Amino acid sequence: MASTLFNASCSFPSIKVIDCKSHVGLRSNVSQVRVASLPIATSQRRSLVVRASNGHAKKLGRSDAECEAAVAAGDVPEAPPVPPKPVAPAGTPVIQPLNLNRRPRRNRASPAVRAAFQETDISPANFVYPLFIHEGEEDTPIGAMPGCYRLGWRHGLLQEVAKARAVGVNSIVLFPKVPEALKNPTGDEAYNDNGLVPRTIRLLKDKYPDLIIYTDVALDPYSSDGHDGIVREDGVIMNDETVHQLCKQAVSQARAGADVVSPSDMMDGRVGAIRAALDAEGFQNVSIMSYTAKYASSFYGPFREALDSNPRFGDKKTYQMNPANYREALIEAREDEAEGADILLVKPGLPYLDIIRLLRDKSPLPIAAYQVSGEYSMIKAGGVLKMIDEEKVMMESLMCLRRAGADIILTYFALQAATYLCNQKR
Repeated sequence: MASTLFNASCSFPSIKVIDCKSHVGLRSNVSQVRVASLPIATSQRRSLVVRASNGHAKKLGRSDAECEAAVAAGDVPEAPPVPPKPVAPAGTPVIQPLNLNRRPRRNRASPAVRAAFQETDISPANFVYPLFIHEGEEDTPIGAMPGCYRLGWRHGLLQEVAKARAVGVNSIVLFPKVPEALKNPTGDEAYNDNGLVPRTIRLLKDKYPDLIIYTDVALDPYSSDGHDGIVREDGVIMNDETVHQLCKQAVSQARAGADVVSPSDMMDGRVGAIRAALDAEGFQNVSIMSYTAKYASSFYGPFREALDSNPRFGDKKTYQMNPANYREALIEAREDEAEGADILLVKPGLPYLDIIRLLRDKSPLPIAAYQVSGEYSMIKAGGVLKMIDEEKVMMESLMCLRRAGADIILTYFALQAATYLCNQKR
């Protein structure tokens, strides 16, 4: 019986190839056979598998019962042969296989298998895009953050938001570069209803009503001292007086249309006070994303250049957390939960994966991670210097934040990463 598939030794000068246009795979009545001359050196002894040239066998119009009866009678359709066992390279030692009950590599054997068992996924919906805004009309590049700009709030910002929405990123967080002339020791510009942030929120909501807008609640962009709170003459950051200002700031942002206010100041008791202030003004549906575990990190440098918000003296270690501390994050998380936070945030991101996992395991609330400016700039710099593959490291770092337990990620890579993910789906 003629076969559509067979092994042919490469020692023969030519082989016959069956054209299966008329071969049905059930009978031996092959009507067309063509010969292909394939000169092959006799020294090449590999097996050659010849397959049906046109793929599917022709249907005979038989019923299922007739097909089964044919097989039962021994008229079995042809199928490809068992593939040959791959040959190991010369010099590979001949050994007895290890007696293993479990070989985890079986679940990593191919792209399809790996995709089936992937435990963590990531999508543009997981990203919150931090955007810097200023009063100017032109977009100003930020030297320490390649690809990032201070965006003109009436022009460049709208264009950037449109690009982000086009690839599925519909959440942003705003950070203002406030004119020096508007800064003072008590940060009063923070709650000006006609200030840069409230104006920008109103503009964005008019253009994109369904855009989710997060805001930053802290005094450092507005303070002439560059600190997150009011500074006493002896250098102490005043907690309760600062919280009073933050409440007015949060209400002003909510009034403009903010969806989520995000206190990043690390003052004690500010979440409960802000919740009460929002509720008293009728903003019960405005959420609070608390910067629960914000560490006094050296990874923030490029961000402070972007906003020109470096402290004029000292540091922020009396209110931001010690990078050496782990259990302290639980204290902050429990307080924020009790005070009414809707989302708990860890900042920075990648160096603090253990803290993200700790809060994920201990809290039922959504967890956010902030991949901060220093993390972003290091990846960008490594890519420019060809020391790493920027795109692959970008995606791996974001996946690691998700794997650690982050539901959402604030990242300057939001647009770039979402564009990559969209291209992967095509």
